[in-house]
Amino acid sequence: MNRFGLTIAVPRGALLTETLDALDAIGIDTAEVRANDRRLLFGDVGVVTMRPSDVPTYVEAGAADIGITGKDVLMEQSERSVFELLDLGYGTCTMVLASVDEDPDPAAEALRRLGVVRVATKYPRIAADFFERTGRQAEIVEVKGSVELAPLTGLVEAIVDLTATGTTLRENHLVVREEIAVATARLIANPVAHKLKAEAIDQVLGLLRER
Repeated sequence: MNRFGLTIAVPRGALLTETLDALDAIGIDTAEVRANDRRLLFGDVGVVTMRPSDVPTYVEAGAADIGITGKDVLMEQSERSVFELLDLGYGTCTMVLASVDEDPDPAAEALRRLGVVRVATKYPRIAADFFERTGRQAEIVEVKGSVELAPLTGLVEAIVDLTATGTTLRENHLVVREEIAVATARLIANPVAHKLKAEAIDQVLGLLRER
């Protein structure tokens, strides 16, 4: 049964388990979601699962009333017209600038010698904003796969990426040079649904705050 009468966009991947735990805690039965790895739509309980990067798209379009995704996704998709309602406090990761573990730092050396640093990332907007904000020039190279490979092959001098433990960076002989932002899971809402279904959304918001 859909307790609140809302459609909720839920992120697959690293945030999934804690998101389902949070929904269970406020009275949404997620047993069916947990038992079906491949199914995406669970109409009985009002849950639709998808990649975290797709959550703002579905919420903005009204295909979902509310959704949960990482702050990194919201920063990268800052053009999306959604309301950010709550920091859920889990899924903590840090957006960092990293480069090969050498002395001197290859990124700093490139800036010193050439006045520009080449940076690979899956987050081109966040990376560009960061360098603009800090008054440095960067050539941003967008990659889709393992961003750690880019500095090891000489494609770039640095990367901007999200890290939880730093293990992948260390395994690839990369070190964090600067921290850009801390990202956690956030509750977002469609602006129209926020008005038309205000009572239900406020109820979910209140329960998530209290859990």
